[in-house]
This record gives sequence, structure tokens and C-alpha cells, in this order.
Amino acid sequence: MATILVVDDEMGIRELLSEILSDEGHVVELAEDAQQARDFRQRQVPDLVLLDIWMPDTDGVTLLKEWAALGQLTMPVIMMSGHATIDTAVEATKIGALNFLEKPIAMQKLLKAVEQGLARGTAAPVTPAASAKPPAGGPAVVASAAALPVLGADGVHGMPGGTLAAQTASISFDIPLRDARDAFERAYFEYHLARENGSMTRVAEKTGLERTHLYRKLKQLGVDLGKSKGE
Repeated sequence: MATILVVDDEMGIRELLSEILSDEGHVVELAEDAQQARDFRQRQVPDLVLLDIWMPDTDGVTLLKEWAALGQLTMPVIMMSGHATIDTAVEATKIGALNFLEKPIAMQKLLKAVEQGLARGTAAPVTPAASAKPPAGGPAVVASAAALPVLGADGVHGMPGGTLAAQTASISFDIPLRDARDAFERAYFEYHLARENGSMTRVAEKTGLERTHLYRKLKQLGVDLGKSKGE
């Protein structure tokens, strides 16, 4: 049994996560904004924090920075958002976030991330990663797939597979954000299509998207569906 702090300004999200995690036997504490999260951290060190990025008073990344600066980032933190960008995810990872979950959060991915976070919490304290510097004379790029903290298809931190790592490593930070996000998402879906041998059903399950939404997304990104079985 672990104590998990859920920080999210949406009551529905807090209640849903509380219900799921309580059913798993955890003690769930709730905070609706950054100040309540600060107050709780002053009183107690949770075993894990689920931290929303976009909140009205102070955003989750700023709160993460505060905890790191105060030496209070001694527990694993998993970021959550429905509108996060690649650079936000990279920034949170550099500060010390363990992982990132995209809303709406599938229960299987949530439980897997929590399990991994609690396991990491028994190891060394979380410390911010060293800031990456761009190579001399060249653009800044994502150093590796591990710099993009999205829960992978097999439930582990980061994206599995050398091909995906190579693709994401080529995404430049000097291009417009929309283009960078599209490039990452295109590589992400192409990887899953290849891994699942073109099965749209399995790709939908792995990525947590409805099939209709998945088809629209792939079409929007210009992903080649010629090899898809369309199961």
C-alpha cells in the first residue's frame, strides 16, 4: 500500500483516479491546485505524485521546478496532460519527472505507470537530469527516445525500439512547434503500425485511441495506411 498524491484542478479527474487507485489498495490524497500540493508536501512525503501540467494558479512544471529547487523532489512524479507538447514533456523530464501520461488516461497505462513509479521510488531519490546542450554549429535535437516521457506500448518508460529512437532523435528544436509535434506523432504511429504488422485494432489498443479517432489522426499526419490490415 502506498500514499499517492493526485494534483489536478478537474474534480472529475481527481475522483476517477482516486477511485481507481483506492481499489488497488493505495491511500490517495487529493489536491486541486499547486498550493494544496505544496502544503501536503510540507507535511508529508508521498510515495508517488500524479501531477497535472495545466492548472489555473501554478502549472505543474513550475511546481516541479519549485520542489527540485527546494530539495523536495525526493518522490517519483508522473506528469499528466491532455494538451502537452514535446518541449513541455522534455522540460519536465530534465527537471526530474519520471514519466508522462496523456489524457484521457487508459486504466491499464495508469496502473502500469504507477507500478513503475512506486518501484522507482524505492531506488535513489529523483534528481533533475543535466540540461542538454546543442552541438556546436548545429541545431538542438532530441537526444534520445528517453527524452520523450510517453508511456510506451509495452508499458515501460520511453519508446521501445531503435528505429523510433533514431526517428525522434532527428526532430529538430529549431522548427515550429506544430511541425515538431507532427513529426513526433508520425514517427510514433508508424512505429506502432510496423510493430503490430498494420493491425489497426491492435494499434488502437496500444495507443489508447478509438479506431475512428486513430484513422482521422493517421490521415491528418499523412501516415501511409497502405500496409494496414484494417482489422
